[in-house]
Amino acid sequence: MTTIDIDDTDAAGIFEDARRMGDAALERMAAGDVRDAAEKAWCATMRATEALVLARTGQAPDSSSAASRRLRSLVRNDQSLSGLLERYVARQRVLHGNCFYHNIYNPQDIDFLVRDTADYVRVCERLAGSMPRA
Repeated sequence: MTTIDIDDTDAAGIFEDARRMGDAALERMAAGDVRDAAEKAWCATMRATEALVLARTGQAPDSSSAASRRLRSLVRNDQSLSGLLERYVARQRVLHGNCFYHNIYNPQDIDFLVRDTADYVRVCERLAGSMPRA
C-alpha cells in the first residue's frame, strides 16, 4: 500500500484524495468486496465534504461529526446545498453504518452508491468553486 502526504489545508489536494478513494471503491466493488467498497466510497464522500467545507469556510473539519455540523451550517446559509446534505446523510447511514459496520445491505443499493461517488465528488468540487484536476 502506498502512503501519500495530503495537506489537509488544501481543498484541491483533499478533492484529489476523494477521487482516489472513489476509484479504490470501484476497484473493491469489482473484486466483490462490498463492505470495503462501501467504506472507501464513504471515505471519498467524507473527503469531498471536508474539502467543500474548507473551501467555503476556510476551516477544515477534524472529524465526521464536525464535517456534518459544518455542512448543515452551510445549508442553513445556502439552500442550494440541501440536496447535497441529503446525499451525505444517506451515504453515511447506508455505506458506513449499515453496510460497513453492521453488514446489512442491499447489493444493488451499494453498487449504485459506490458508482455514484464520483458524481458526489464532482458536485462538491463545483459547489466549492474547484476545477477537477486532469
